[in-house]
Amino acid sequence: MTSSSLSIVSLTRALNRGGNLIQRASGRQLVRLDPDVLCEEACRRTGLEDFDDDGVFDEALGRVVRSMRHESGLSLVGRIAARQDLLRLLANRLRLVADRGRFPEIAAEKVRRPLFVTGLPRTGTTLLHGLLAQDPANRAPLHWEMIFPSPPPERARFATDRRIAAAERQLRWFQRLQPDLERIHPVGARMPEECLVITSHSFLSFQFQTTHHVPSYEAWLEAHDLRACYEWHRRFLQHLQWRCAGERWVLKAPAHLFGLPALFASYPDAGVIFTHRDPLEVAPSLASLTTTLRSTFSSTVDRVAVGREMTDRWARGIERALRDRDAGCAPAGQFLDVHYTQLLRDPIGTVRTIYRHYDLPFTAEAEARMRDFLAENPKDKHGRHRYTLADFGLDADEERARYARYRRRFDL
Repeated sequence: MTSSSLSIVSLTRALNRGGNLIQRASGRQLVRLDPDVLCEEACRRTGLEDFDDDGVFDEALGRVVRSMRHESGLSLVGRIAARQDLLRLLANRLRLVADRGRFPEIAAEKVRRPLFVTGLPRTGTTLLHGLLAQDPANRAPLHWEMIFPSPPPERARFATDRRIAAAERQLRWFQRLQPDLERIHPVGARMPEECLVITSHSFLSFQFQTTHHVPSYEAWLEAHDLRACYEWHRRFLQHLQWRCAGERWVLKAPAHLFGLPALFASYPDAGVIFTHRDPLEVAPSLASLTTTLRSTFSSTVDRVAVGREMTDRWARGIERALRDRDAGCAPAGQFLDVHYTQLLRDPIGTVRTIYRHYDLPFTAEAEARMRDFLAENPKDKHGRHRYTLADFGLDADEERARYARYRRRFDL
């Protein structure tokens, strides 16, 4: 940890302690989280009013905010960060709606044969997504344009857009608040980012549980129809590709496991690549990442509770996805299975298999760029990520039983 990171962490702890003292003495929260107030502030900042209510917007936003406010154990810094993030999402949504009204050509954009990478978290989805993004024919959404999507990016200025620097500043602050994150999960303004950043604009997103304990919202979300979420996802891609298109989108998020029927309703010609890894390795790795992220915004994170929550949720997720897949939510040929061990052992061979399966040309330029990417991003580049089941109160025999059918099916 650098000296600047240490000073930021120390300052954050001091602010949180001071905030707790003031809140206990006054009996009121210093930072207000209220859906109506947040919407009013977003409208004031943008000068816009149309959120394009899809029939679920008000309820989804309200449930997210209430769950954050009452269940997340937010510190003062956590409340400030949550408020700013919610305001960013609301302002982005207003601007996206306005852009679509000004430029009707956006709605005419066709999203053809996108490739989605999904699977349990920590199964190589980020590595595979990063590899696929190296092909010049592929278009992967980058962090900066997902955080600041309006106005629609232009190809001529795509590499020099001033929003890149703004996104880098945000990430530097977050990395100073949580210096352990880079060792666990790489982030960068110019790096491909996962679909949760897009779906968070619908407020029907698994993004919020990554950084906050929001159990009532999560229970509602898992039981909810996600078609509105994927409609927003499609609209977001139309927006990004309008002036900066590729031949196809390559996308990724483990949370797609919970919404395959809705995904195919929006993208009937999509290809979905499942990555597979032994869940006994996945569970503690995911619990470690989630604990790290949530502890940035709360001082009440319980490692054992996080371990149980993560393994319960994602066991449901993989069972749900395989059930939907077996029920025929899309033709069998639109799916492909990739094993984590094979991906690590022969990443280029794995990509060749993907391109062959989806009948895509694998050019010499794409292969060269992918090999350069692998050379520049070796495993454990920023230090080894260490974790065990016991760190999070998980028992190996219980986890084997929990995932028994999945482990047998894919020989994990």
